[in-house]
Amino acid sequence: MNIDLPELSLIALVGISGSGKSTFAREHFKPTEVLSSDFFRGLVADDENDQSATKDAFDALGHIAGIRLRAGRRVVIDATNVQKHARAELISLAKSFDVLPVAIVIDTPEAVAWERTQNRADRDFGRNVLKRQSQDLRRSLRELGREGFRKVHVVRDPAEVTITYEKAWNDRRELTGPFDIIGDVHGCRAELETLLGELGWTLIRDEAGRAVDAAHPRGRRAVFVGDLVDRGPDSPGVLRLVMGMTASGNALCVPGNHEQKLLRKLRGKNVTVSHGLAETLEQLSSETTEFVESAAQWIHDLVSHLRLDGGRLVVAHAGLKESYHGRASGRVRDFCLYGESTGETDEYGLPVRYPWARDYRGAAMVVYGHVPTPKVEWINNTVCLDTGAVFGGELTALRYPEKTFVAVRAERTYYEPIRPLADAESARDNETLDLTDVTGRRHVRTEYGTVIVDAENSAAALEVMSRFAIDPRLLLWLPPTMSPPSTSTVEGYLEYPTEAFADYRAAGVDTVVCEEKHMGSRAVVLVCRDSAAARFGVDGSGAIYTRTGRAFFTDATLTETLLDRVRAAAAPLFDELESDWLLLDCELLPWSAKAAGLIRTQYAAAGAAARSALPAAVAALDAGLARGLDLGELRARTAARTENAAGFTAAYRRYCWPTTGLDGLQLAPFALLAAEGTSYADRHHGWHLDISDRLVAADPATFRRTGRRIVDLSDPAAEAEATAWWLELTAAGGEGMVIKPYAGLAHRANGKLVQPGIKCRGREYLRIIYGPDYTAPDHLTRLRDRTLSRKRTLALREHTLGLAALDAVATGEPLWRVHELVFAILAMESVPTDPRL
Repeated sequence: MNIDLPELSLIALVGISGSGKSTFAREHFKPTEVLSSDFFRGLVADDENDQSATKDAFDALGHIAGIRLRAGRRVVIDATNVQKHARAELISLAKSFDVLPVAIVIDTPEAVAWERTQNRADRDFGRNVLKRQSQDLRRSLRELGREGFRKVHVVRDPAEVTITYEKAWNDRRELTGPFDIIGDVHGCRAELETLLGELGWTLIRDEAGRAVDAAHPRGRRAVFVGDLVDRGPDSPGVLRLVMGMTASGNALCVPGNHEQKLLRKLRGKNVTVSHGLAETLEQLSSETTEFVESAAQWIHDLVSHLRLDGGRLVVAHAGLKESYHGRASGRVRDFCLYGESTGETDEYGLPVRYPWARDYRGAAMVVYGHVPTPKVEWINNTVCLDTGAVFGGELTALRYPEKTFVAVRAERTYYEPIRPLADAESARDNETLDLTDVTGRRHVRTEYGTVIVDAENSAAALEVMSRFAIDPRLLLWLPPTMSPPSTSTVEGYLEYPTEAFADYRAAGVDTVVCEEKHMGSRAVVLVCRDSAAARFGVDGSGAIYTRTGRAFFTDATLTETLLDRVRAAAAPLFDELESDWLLLDCELLPWSAKAAGLIRTQYAAAGAAARSALPAAVAALDAGLARGLDLGELRARTAARTENAAGFTAAYRRYCWPTTGLDGLQLAPFALLAAEGTSYADRHHGWHLDISDRLVAADPATFRRTGRRIVDLSDPAAEAEATAWWLELTAAGGEGMVIKPYAGLAHRANGKLVQPGIKCRGREYLRIIYGPDYTAPDHLTRLRDRTLSRKRTLALREHTLGLAALDAVATGEPLWRVHELVFAILAMESVPTDPRL
């Protein structure tokens, strides 16, 4: 006996105590799939036979079953289930998650069950209990199907049972495309034929010249979102073509509400003939009875929605929220056909649809039609392809996975719309954010790995985002933190290039680029070709923001003026890269331009105090020495501290100079992160620096060049030359250098992401970080015990999120997804780490 079960189902084992249900479950299902009432009684009462705990046990069992069903996992209920009320709860549970309930009856003779029961020490009840259960079971056998179980299997010999699983009819995940997904046709056969031609399809005609199939030379498959009929001039012609394409395997189709209404009419149901149905019936009256009957059967066999390409693509006529993907119920089918109504009607008498797409957060792309719009726009990874061809608009197709649109204009207006298409809301206006996307403890999944964001860090980020950050629609990426190299053993140095090269070599990187580290403030520049090109839905032509998402300048005029300069220098790039916007990673100099308040309160104050106090202390110690006091060691130490304080002051002063407006400011770009449709994370750093050099050449007053050295880590001479360059830079007052894998931001070594950059800072610059006296031998010894693992882990987590954000921007993912990733980077900023690293 073979039992064929739906892959996603709730399976109720039905049988008296001792019938062998648990043994059957162990032999045929995974242990995690089976939820036993005995186990849950033991869980809540420490006694599997405590019948007084049954209610609590089934409450707990139902809760766990619901969690599994919500996640799309099979559930097997191991309980007697011989009473109708117990089964009713299971059927209700299955329906609430839109899965199919199945009953497997283990019909073991009562005598056999009683013999087994007597041999079990944990079963202490009389045979009258089994007799009553057996009577309940006999009454139940005739009722199971009517109660709501989709399938009922009666097993009398469990040893002969095999189990197989059938896929849901909507499960076509094995089909990976490429697809041409076509919007609502509504009887516009001529436009459909034209669109197929534009998509590269070849029409196949019968002896009467009618299109009865179409084939694509590159093996593409068409997918129709439904509403093939009504209102237009040739609904039979559209049906004939699409039916032929599906029969040959060249197309798939889901039903629309207009097909469903037509089917009910053809099957003799009482329906209101409106919204174009009259035209379709009149057109079908000229067709043969055989054609009309075959069309009705074809419509009847259409599946409510389709899951394609491994579940990454879902096609349903009116769309489908994530919890319904792959499910089977009348509720799911109704949503696919009609959407979800609020119960209200608008001023045109049409139902007000619940805007499910605004709340959609699923990973699968949902493509649908049903509600005509003047143009196609993405809303949260969903897109409506009904662009009102029958109303004089366009017939539109989506090429998948390319995510490009092809449309043809309607030859004329065939039907006047009740509601003007121009009244449709802009999809961009509907792209809203939700606090639940970013708050609480979150597991943010990306192609590069999963990053856990703790609730307290999310709360800190929310404070920054809500009070200080720029508009999230412009906040496309935030830079990751950078870790220093392993601590140096070179005398007098805490950081040295030797260790940085060794760190990357140990990680499996073979070539690095050493970039001059500018002492300024990190600035991310989003520049649009012009204000009209700002596709981000906000006023202005871009943004300049800090690594914590704040506007770099409080004066909007300064921002726009600097953006104008960047735009002018980048003018050739817009055409070359076929983009109306560019995202640049830069350093804005001087440091004092952004950090003047910090410098005054934290550094200048300390320097001024030291310069005032220490020389006076040296003078007092000199006076004591003159009187013969033993103060030589203290005097030497204080004199050294005086020199260190002078070095400390000189160090931070090198990075400060006066600016007025933009005069005195310079922007040092070192990476072009993204443009329309493209992330450049996979480009090598030589490419990024060449782009940066072009900006410098175009406007050397605004832009500063970034010096660099490329180092083959297998070449000691190249390392020595780069180290000498670093010593020269730092001796001249430079901060140091940043060492990066030359292959690019997304470079993996040994299958893993590596540090995006290791900063190697100069000896004198580190006085600003660790204090004037950090070079004292005892201080250096203590600092060499610093731990870098937390900082490096944080850098990789932020880098992972940043790469995913660039990919999301490039592929046009919805705003909430980009925001989720960037928000998580911002949340990482509040993870406690040593700020000096």
